[in-house]
Amino acid sequence: MEDAQLRAGRRSGRTGPHRAPGDLAASPFRADRDRVSSSAFFARLGGVTQVVSPSGSGLLLHNRLTHSLKVAQVARAIAERLVADPTDLAKLDRLGGCDLDVVEAAGLGHDLGHPPFGHLGEGVLDRLARQRFALPDGFEGNAQSYRVVTRIDVRGADCDGLDLTAAVRAALLKYPWTRLSAPQPHPRTLPEPPRGASEPEEAPGTGSAKFSCYSTELDDMVDARSPFQGRLADWQQTVEASIMDTADDIAYAIHDLEDFHRVGVLQHTSVSHELTEWLGHAVEFAGRSDVELAGDGLRPGCSLERLRRRLHAKDSWIADDEAFVSAVKKVLANLVTKLLEVPFDRSQQAEQAVAAFSGEWTQRLVEGVQVLEQPPTRSGHVTLAVEQWHEVQVLKFVHRRFVLQRPDLALHQRGQDRLLSKLVEALDNWLIDRSEAARLPRRLRDLFDRARAEFALLHRDAPEVLVPPGEPVEVDTAHLERMARGRAVIDFVASLTDDQAAALLEALSGRTTQLWNDTFVL
Repeated sequence: MEDAQLRAGRRSGRTGPHRAPGDLAASPFRADRDRVSSSAFFARLGGVTQVVSPSGSGLLLHNRLTHSLKVAQVARAIAERLVADPTDLAKLDRLGGCDLDVVEAAGLGHDLGHPPFGHLGEGVLDRLARQRFALPDGFEGNAQSYRVVTRIDVRGADCDGLDLTAAVRAALLKYPWTRLSAPQPHPRTLPEPPRGASEPEEAPGTGSAKFSCYSTELDDMVDARSPFQGRLADWQQTVEASIMDTADDIAYAIHDLEDFHRVGVLQHTSVSHELTEWLGHAVEFAGRSDVELAGDGLRPGCSLERLRRRLHAKDSWIADDEAFVSAVKKVLANLVTKLLEVPFDRSQQAEQAVAAFSGEWTQRLVEGVQVLEQPPTRSGHVTLAVEQWHEVQVLKFVHRRFVLQRPDLALHQRGQDRLLSKLVEALDNWLIDRSEAARLPRRLRDLFDRARAEFALLHRDAPEVLVPPGEPVEVDTAHLERMARGRAVIDFVASLTDDQAAALLEALSGRTTQLWNDTFVL
């Protein structure tokens, strides 16, 4: 009973049977699901890139909103399946509990902090946060989502954020650690770090590549995780977060392939050649050294062989060559032969083929989910079985190799990089201009005031988190203000849609004479 009360606890202190003002549902977790789905940050995801900007794509491409809806749908289906099995249910209860509404709320809310232009935008804002504003935490989409629900979204006048229950906040923590400091020992220092906790090879010393909490929200993370103490390792996801994470993988692996088949980017010949060449020469490829493999350049089959080796290097706990071969054959039969062989012409038959592909794969992957009470560090307690895990890796490989690595997409993204960089610079210059203080966008001013108060509090209580590890803690007023400007500007930009970011830069650059624009959010 005590655990149930802790799971339902809110930061505002509201607990018990009485509904908070505005909540229509009696269940606190169902109320959280409603709070997320009615948030303005959730609505804006309809204008935010999944891979390619949704502008003008009509019914063809997913955006972050449709992606989030699918993740929530798949996550709830997984949870329903697991709690219906008495053996799995007993495991889930021992690990801290599994509620269907908590899982669905996490699926809906996991991308609330995702910035304009997809993962490209995430990388640009992280670079600017660390280099221009000296923010050790930088920017990370998962951590931004947690900041949205705990700090900068608005539900009422008497609390910060959406005031969600501990269980839902914990379920949003896909990577339950900060970039550099918490928990201790930090998971990136483990002999085999959890997935996402390692430092990027291209940026040593910058902390974990993935994390779900900035230092400014650390108290919220500790509070959200408190009901699970003694049940889970400090760095391990709750089972509800693990279900959401697995559902995110499933949705991503399937619907991005649907999208690029629809728009004619995913070509039958190139995908088929890669898979069949590897299957026909697997022994030959396996016998080549890494240097020899790299020297083969773009020979079909080489990229797939590199994937096989990478899986063994990173995930030896589950990587299996027989399962890998089986996965390649299954993707070849179901994606290449059944779907890609016939170009998408928007006919009913073509739509039925896409629906069949999506439905069959989603069902197969959901049915392959299992609960592990003692998982390896690179897995959550809820994970895919060996066969399905390999199938997801191969599906994601096809997307990465034949969509994300296209030169035309790179050209598009380089322009978006420049757009976001110039927008951040322009907003920062506006914030610095004291003569314009009275005419700043109210939201930007509010975000700056909040960030300044947060960094002042950290400077008083934990100044070491304001500098990279090992550096002297010498943070003066000017440095604190620079950090506060950075966090405010990045909070502001991260809350825009793709079109809003482009229109705002047009106005700030003087390239438009239109005074009022319905894309502005000032």
